[in-house]
Amino acid sequence: MNRELDQGERAFSSFRVLNGDDNHSEREHLFRNMAQLFSYVSDRCDDEQVAQYDEVLCQLAELVEVEARAHVAKLLAPLERAPGTVVVKLANDNIEVAEPLLQFSNVLSDDDLIDIIGHQSEEHRIAIAGRNNVPERVGEAIVEHGDTSSVKRLVRNSNAEFDKATLQKLVRRATEDAEIAADLRGRSDLDWKSLRSEIDNVSTKVLENLGPASQMDPVAAGKINAVVYNRMRNRAGFSATEWKVAYNQVKALSDRKQLDERALARFARFGYGHHAAAALAVILRVGPEVFVKWLASQDYVAITVALRAAGLSSDMFEALFATLPWRDLPTEADKSMVLSRFSALDEDEATSIFQLWRAHSFRKRAASEHREQMSA
Repeated sequence: MNRELDQGERAFSSFRVLNGDDNHSEREHLFRNMAQLFSYVSDRCDDEQVAQYDEVLCQLAELVEVEARAHVAKLLAPLERAPGTVVVKLANDNIEVAEPLLQFSNVLSDDDLIDIIGHQSEEHRIAIAGRNNVPERVGEAIVEHGDTSSVKRLVRNSNAEFDKATLQKLVRRATEDAEIAADLRGRSDLDWKSLRSEIDNVSTKVLENLGPASQMDPVAAGKINAVVYNRMRNRAGFSATEWKVAYNQVKALSDRKQLDERALARFARFGYGHHAAAALAVILRVGPEVFVKWLASQDYVAITVALRAAGLSSDMFEALFATLPWRDLPTEADKSMVLSRFSALDEDEATSIFQLWRAHSFRKRAASEHREQMSA
């Protein structure tokens, strides 16, 4: 580990390449080596080290050719934690650079993907449409901006989720494209009988022409109901997998200096509970395991004090509290009680309580680490 970090320090000290006082091969060599080194130590870097890598990789990306950028994009694509600015930069690059990131990187948030869908090429949209998980908002953007190729790939992706409005658009496009119609018929997760009661009259008439898929197998329908229930449950409760992805995306957002109240409002508006929780953990500078414990134990008091100390408005607190992925959904009575307590709590008092808790927590952690060192 020390040897790897020493190599990193030597790499950071080589500023000739950043000032242009070098040859082309030196720039590419340093760019590739720094990305390779980061891929080795990414799980052990603190925020400051990630920021250093981010800054230098971004500068070098401006100085090297497509081949080197594509090589680095492939190195960064599978990482759970990667420098947020350079990942977004390369994801907006030429498709030969961007493709692995668009297909595989969990560092890219839904908002990042939606922005790329709206501003980059059809090839970019095709890559995004094939991701292992395509949430409703991302799918909606592809249907809105995409040409036939990206929409077809989206419909064929069994891991793509569609809301009612997106399905209506897809059904209408199916009237003009036989392949889209066939792909829609082939999706076993769509209950066409139920859809007839949910979508508008124009789309219902189109559905009548989609053929045999309207005859839903009762066994398949039961499986679909289970999937729908599980999705609803996951959004209501805590998911360790979703937390891990959300936390790393939030850290990438923080790398880009974009983790602010607007980001919190966006998470609340779209119901991104795990992202909201991860953002609060980062903003409050508490360990992710601490925030997860608060959620698991339904610790409304800790959340109320912490968010009051953070200076959030009552409206923002109410929106975030309802969005967080609690173990069990808070009742309306719980929400009313907590909002009342939040409004009655003085911000200075909350800050004092939170700072005392933080100091006590740090002392306990230091003592625990000391005991572990002594026993080692």
